[in-house]
Amino acid sequence: MDYRTLGRTGVSVSPLCLGTMMFGPWGNADEQDSIRVIHHALDAGVNFVDTADVYSGGESERITGKALQGRRDDVVLATKFFMPMSDEPNHRGGSRKWIMRSVEDSLQRLQTDYIDLYQVHRPSPDTDVEETLGALSDLVRQGKVRYIGSSSYAASQIVEAQWTARERNLQRFVTEQPPYSILVRGIEADVLPTAQRHGMGILTYSPLGGGWLSGRWRKDSASSPTSSARPAARFDMTSPANQQKLDVVEELALLAEENGITLIQLALAFVIRHPAVTSAIIGPRTMDQLTSQLAAADVVLTDAVLDRIDELVAPGVTINPDDNSYGATELTPAARRRA
Repeated sequence: MDYRTLGRTGVSVSPLCLGTMMFGPWGNADEQDSIRVIHHALDAGVNFVDTADVYSGGESERITGKALQGRRDDVVLATKFFMPMSDEPNHRGGSRKWIMRSVEDSLQRLQTDYIDLYQVHRPSPDTDVEETLGALSDLVRQGKVRYIGSSSYAASQIVEAQWTARERNLQRFVTEQPPYSILVRGIEADVLPTAQRHGMGILTYSPLGGGWLSGRWRKDSASSPTSSARPAARFDMTSPANQQKLDVVEELALLAEENGITLIQLALAFVIRHPAVTSAIIGPRTMDQLTSQLAAADVVLTDAVLDRIDELVAPGVTINPDDNSYGATELTPAARRRA
């Protein structure tokens, strides 16, 4: 497996990053099986692992930490904070109060004394970015965190965070984690070029479009996509946008078959081919799913294949706007004229 430099950090990571959201009650509740999947990914050359405190209420971090015992120093370990961890109003967000508490909880669950990449899971319109960066900078100085990153930030928020870090002499975000797939290409218009200009590494989530590019749901499928963890609008099969997505998936499946690869390999290879993308986060629940996704690391798409994909979904376009689960709320159409 070839490795890439994560932004300008000098740290080398695999083009596929193992996401652990599906390890625990949210996905695979069998702890030992989840650990076997993690070990198989590491044995295959994956050295980048991404999790979050909120996944299965901390169980994902705990399982990940257990799996990494004896192999911790060989792994670039990333986790995230921000999402609510209880009904308490201050057990969430990007405040110094919560960051200092959440990092200790994550370190304990992960059974480690440092986190390689500590990421803000979402931007907060109610918290000054200087507050968040100041607390994270202290964690870097304390040696508890090596690098910091953002997730699902709009281009304007990336710029604001970079400017604040420079003006206030704080640690800067060295990575951004946005959603990106053949069906969700909105970040190509501004997020990716903005991150590139600031030398940020990009690790993308949902490269299979929330399952749409897994081959599980097709036009002739007996079942429809459903998920309690995602907005219903993303899976409303009466929606013209989702009907268009099904049409595109059929064409993509044919394109993959013509090139002797699977739809999953096509989807993942597309994401990691973009020059701004460092690594694509895969989120397998089972060993079979992991195996089907690992093969994409060695697939190189030709320009002809990429041109055909561009014909089906134009660069910078997200077919269903409900799939754009990132960005500043003040930039949404509803907020452009009214407070």
